[in-house]
Amino acid sequence: MQPIPIRTTVVGSYPFPGWLEYSTQHLDSFGAADIEEMAEDAVIAAVHDQMKAGLDVITDGEQTRFDFNLSFYGFIEGIAPNHTETRKFGPPAHDQRGKHSIVGELKAPRGLGSVKEFERLKRLAPVGPVLKCSLPGPYTLSGRLLPNGTYKDRWEITQALIPIIQQELTALTNAGCKEITLDEPSMSCYAYKEDTKRFVKIFNETVAPIKNKCRLSTHLCFGNFKGRPVGFRSLKPMLPDFLDMSVDEIHIEMANREFAEIELLSAFAEKMDVSVGIIDVKNYYVESVADVKDRIQQCLKYVPAEKLSVAPDCGLSQTARWAARQKLINMVEGARQMRKG
Repeated sequence: MQPIPIRTTVVGSYPFPGWLEYSTQHLDSFGAADIEEMAEDAVIAAVHDQMKAGLDVITDGEQTRFDFNLSFYGFIEGIAPNHTETRKFGPPAHDQRGKHSIVGELKAPRGLGSVKEFERLKRLAPVGPVLKCSLPGPYTLSGRLLPNGTYKDRWEITQALIPIIQQELTALTNAGCKEITLDEPSMSCYAYKEDTKRFVKIFNETVAPIKNKCRLSTHLCFGNFKGRPVGFRSLKPMLPDFLDMSVDEIHIEMANREFAEIELLSAFAEKMDVSVGIIDVKNYYVESVADVKDRIQQCLKYVPAEKLSVAPDCGLSQTARWAARQKLINMVEGARQMRKG
């Protein structure tokens, strides 16, 4: 059970400061020490904004990641970038995101880099909030890898990635990480057309080594590339199978869907804690404190306060920092007022 009612949390990512965006396009101008200083400064900025908002749970804002999952391919051996498979022009869509060809055995002997991120966060964050780390799950991570003669389809690629993710999860818990989110938005996006029981089996196998060693959650959404979803946006295909996921908390996108199917949250709340996305990261309307309170009131009809967390729908990396900052401030204040009753 979570320690406080109507807990305030985030999925993981936070917008880069403008100077970091610029610097990453000119990395050849910097040395290794400069880049590490840059990374620390960016994390300090992300932590500052989250602390100012007053969140119960914070992250490093994923400030050293190029993308919530694309960055991890830099740690995986046996792959090579494939720029011929991506569309270069036209309206933004997920087929413009980076892809990789498999050229050898998939392995990650150096890990995936999250432990270094967590150690940095521990060093820079003040005492008080829970420190969380997010990782993409194997099915989601498989989505940018192209099958070949050895790994014949996405399922085989996923299976090969499971031990890599397991190793990273174990390393994180060994480093003292008490809260981990395994992001599997591809599972929620494709639940309408794929084997949901197989999804659950994959997820539970992946997290088995850290079960009961941390507070474990998963993030389920319908995609957010440049503010655009990718999947069939309904919770119904996930039920009842996703109720068998081995998690303490499940995070579900709601705000961007105008709280459609909110009544289905009750089924999840019977099995686990529920973190509801009540802040729309795809919209530049900044939710007021009154909006937040009204949305929490809706959630409380289906999820008891002691099992409810509130968060943005997805990571905030693709939301301008000025908006992300105020959205979080208002979210936390609304939750604080609702706790007081």
